[in-house]
Amino acid sequence: MAGEKERGVSTNLLQLVSFNIGDEEFAVDILRVQEIIRIVEITKVPKSPPFVEGVINLRGRVIPIVDLRKRFNLEERKTTKETRIIVVDIDGKVIGLIVDSVSEVLRLPSDTIEPPPPIVAGIESEYIKGVGKLDDRLLILLDLNKIFSSEERKMLAKA
Repeated sequence: MAGEKERGVSTNLLQLVSFNIGDEEFAVDILRVQEIIRIVEITKVPKSPPFVEGVINLRGRVIPIVDLRKRFNLEERKTTKETRIIVVDIDGKVIGLIVDSVSEVLRLPSDTIEPPPPIVAGIESEYIKGVGKLDDRLLILLDLNKIFSSEERKMLAKA
């Protein structure tokens, strides 16, 4: 162990939850994830942004639900048995993110993450923290604080 530090080898591991939207695999820091649930009935909210599906009651808490496909301007897809809601904390606000499927919880060495290219999978790079390499897979690491503008966060707070 001491030898690794002397050689400057990074042993810092990031713990991530990986999920799929279409053919792309994304990941978020596990510390931001409160839970992962199956799709439940979502109550529509009038005059909400197009990417907000509505709200759900999660054990007495009303939380807004965002469809990441719509948020990223990707083609809509029907809900399947694999569809999940990842409940995350963004600036102290609990929000549910609809994803096509959740892959796994994984550990990724921080030195395998590269800065984001200007555009990845049609998603503006400001949402992306980096791209992680894991064997033959590329993971797009999302920056949850930058997925929504400050105006959109205010609208979500009202939902």
